[in-house]
Amino acid sequence: MAGAEEFMRRALEIAARAAETQGDAIAQAAELVVDAKVFWVFGTGHSHVIAEELYGRAGGLADVRAVLEPGLMLHEGLLKSSLLERLSGLADVLLQTNDIGPGDVVLIVSNSGRNAVPVEFAIGAQAKGAKVIALTSLAHSTAVSSRAPGGQRLFEVADVVLDNCGEPGDALIEVAGSPERTGATSTLVGAMLVQALTVEIVSRLADRGETPNVLRSLNV
Repeated sequence: MAGAEEFMRRALEIAARAAETQGDAIAQAAELVVDAKVFWVFGTGHSHVIAEELYGRAGGLADVRAVLEPGLMLHEGLLKSSLLERLSGLADVLLQTNDIGPGDVVLIVSNSGRNAVPVEFAIGAQAKGAKVIALTSLAHSTAVSSRAPGGQRLFEVADVVLDNCGEPGDALIEVAGSPERTGATSTLVGAMLVQALTVEIVSRLADRGETPNVLRSLNV
């Protein structure tokens, strides 16, 4: 159990660091969303899990629109998803088939923030008049070069940046006999941050005297 205990301890430390440091960014992001015409969420690879965390979730906002492109998820194959998220021009197709426009807000999730699709999706959404919130690992993203043709990373083009405080490479734990570290944190901390964002949005809407459109679990 030593390995599991070390991971949980260190993962909780990262979660605590995110909770301590991301309050201002969450407040900025929430302020954008409460004034938004439409709130969109998007992620590629494993990051799409965070987009789904906000979509159709009990206790979540009912009006969220998720861009869930099958080829960029994992069920059609890891290699396919990895290749497609690096494909310049694909974001433009997604922007043409999803009606993002002026007054909208888009949350884009990418741990590395380096691949063409999330970066170009952010730039394209802004060109259409939307604001962009990025959820990324600043430690990872600042340590790598961009794969987008323009050379930008996601945090460099977003209006608001949420940092999941993860380590470069995502995985934390070195195990003797394993050539690579194990125990990733981006999903668990990312889910915490977007749930915190949801609570902040609902609270702000209620403070305005509006009735937040929150989903109730179908299983209660």
